[in-house]
Amino acid sequence: MPRLPSLTQSFGASGHAVRVALAAAAGFYPAAYLMDRPVVALYALFTPIAFGVLSSLPGSGRHRASSVLRAAPAAAALVALGTALAVTTWAAAVGMLLVTLALTFGAACAPRLASVVPGLQLCYILACFPPYAPATLPERLLGLFFGATALLLGELLLFPSPRRPSYAERVADALDLAGRTTRLLLRADCVDDATARRLRTTGRELRFSRQPHGSRPTGAGRTDRALAQAGSAARRLLDQLAALGELPPAPADTASQTLLHGIAATCSDTATVLRGGRSVRGAEFLEEMTARFLDERAGGPEGRGDPTYALLRRRSTLLTVAASAVTVRTAADLATRGDRAVPGLPHEQFWYARVPAARLWLVRARGNLTPRSVVFQNAVRTALGLALARLVAGSLDLSHGFWVLLSVLTLARTTAVGTWSAVRSAAAGTLVGAVLAGAFIIGAGDATAVYAALLVPMMVIAFSVGPVGGPAWAQGLFTLVVSTAFAQIAPVTWRLEEARLVDVLTGSGIGLACGLLAWPAGARTEMRRSVAALLRATAPVVRDTADAVIGRRAEPSADPAERPTAGSLRPALHRLRMAEAAYAQFRTEPALQSDDDGPDWLAVLNYGSRVLNGAYWLPPSQGVPDFPPEARRWAETAGQQVAAAALRAADLPPPGVTFRLAPLSPVVRSATSPGARSLLVDLEVWLHALAADLTTATGAGRPGTRRGNAPAGP
Repeated sequence: MPRLPSLTQSFGASGHAVRVALAAAAGFYPAAYLMDRPVVALYALFTPIAFGVLSSLPGSGRHRASSVLRAAPAAAALVALGTALAVTTWAAAVGMLLVTLALTFGAACAPRLASVVPGLQLCYILACFPPYAPATLPERLLGLFFGATALLLGELLLFPSPRRPSYAERVADALDLAGRTTRLLLRADCVDDATARRLRTTGRELRFSRQPHGSRPTGAGRTDRALAQAGSAARRLLDQLAALGELPPAPADTASQTLLHGIAATCSDTATVLRGGRSVRGAEFLEEMTARFLDERAGGPEGRGDPTYALLRRRSTLLTVAASAVTVRTAADLATRGDRAVPGLPHEQFWYARVPAARLWLVRARGNLTPRSVVFQNAVRTALGLALARLVAGSLDLSHGFWVLLSVLTLARTTAVGTWSAVRSAAAGTLVGAVLAGAFIIGAGDATAVYAALLVPMMVIAFSVGPVGGPAWAQGLFTLVVSTAFAQIAPVTWRLEEARLVDVLTGSGIGLACGLLAWPAGARTEMRRSVAALLRATAPVVRDTADAVIGRRAEPSADPAERPTAGSLRPALHRLRMAEAAYAQFRTEPALQSDDDGPDWLAVLNYGSRVLNGAYWLPPSQGVPDFPPEARRWAETAGQQVAAAALRAADLPPPGVTFRLAPLSPVVRSATSPGARSLLVDLEVWLHALAADLTTATGAGRPGTRRGNAPAGP
């Protein structure tokens, strides 16, 4: 058996374990001893376990209590459905298949649902097993009510957890840092290394992998989509500010100073909005300042002489910061104020702003209805495993057969390797627990008072040590818990432990078989496929954007708001979302190799996000005059070079991408129009950033990451 978890880990989980144990006891003891209702006692015991142990509810006590309250009606409906479908084994198995598919697939649209899915599944599992007794439905619902009420009160009153900042508040904190850094740049042209590192570190902390499950804005609705976009834009904003502060000093520029003032004010105002405060100015404020900046930049140099190449680069990088700040501000408005128009901004970037909620859910569901989606794979794998377990348990008439399904539910992993590791540990833990429980039952006999006295301490130990000790400790200690509980409901012998061991091994075998047959590699294979599809989908976006900037493909459209890249944006956005979902699961799976080996998947996702953002914000030439032939050739060649590198990187395994774009500085002077020069530098900053991302993503630039002074594209 694995070593005992550290005391620090156990004590960290003890408060929650005490809440769940007392909630289970509060319903179990009155039902078993005062009411003499074993069915009520069973459901009152397992309801807190379902939503307090199997379901990892995030947030403060008030937040968890709200989750239990919201889940209670659905749990009651599933208990009623399971009671009705227990009439035959096949009906119960088909019901198990459909219920699991609906719950697991639906969790992709609602993060709160994802946290309670295991508890809801257990409610159906308990009710769908023999005996078929529809007359006991009122008692089952009463036990569910007792257990849910006790758990809800425990979360509110016992050992209240400190409130953790929401994702919106974390984004607000990041924007406060951005505002302070922008004001620092107003006083100095650069930032020190410590400030740059802090900006990038704060941005990384906004990644969903750093947020607790259930608190990530991953839902399909407008609010969650807007919060996710605000977080992504805030991360990009911090990275761009760090890059801006690391650029070589440039001559004083009044227009840039004015825009920095606007960015700082917008960051502070957006942070206030995300914390629930009143807005002083909207996104239109910075949009207007950015438009004035573009007009002044296109109007020519300030004072005598042309602007230097260093100043042009600094202005272009500053524009990327402003674009990210406008994106954050607009997304914050959508998240806090709901439905609103986004005039003046790229329609494709905020396509969900005026879309009805039902259609947003439909878009999410339809996008994942493919065997290439890890959400679809997990839903099918789990549903087939539980349905097969219900069919086997019913066909073999296993005693306490719901333990078979409980084993599948708790031990199945997204990879065959992970499932085998969990099953192997769980089998050892169950064997040890069964031996100890059997010896205990033989020793205690029919002394019900002994079982009653030990149930609560046993639950506290199991629910404290099990979650941090791994499958062996969880299964072994839970065997002792169910033994002491069942001994108070009906007379038991050591054969109960034999039945539990057989059931757990049966469920483990079914879970392992499903893990081997249904997408055994988990997200690893899909990570490669989805990243390859993303890289292929972004290649035409890069080419179209580069061509649009120099006016080569700025063809008129029936819709004046439609951009030249509109046709290639939607497929690339869909591929980015699929790759992000695969990466989120990939990070939860045990590593089979060092993080230093193979592609850098996060760098690929950063590349995809940067491609889309540049396509949204880099303006088409729209009549900017005097692009010299050498400038056009540079833009076409550079865009095709980055697109070709993306296609090469899509090969599996990807080759190391090492290439260098031709320098623009000798070419930019040939452009006689200030607007043309500025657009060329904007394009160069973006393409250099994409090239750096591709180099890092394919491992060609290791060890280390992108240099701090590399241009941060849009």
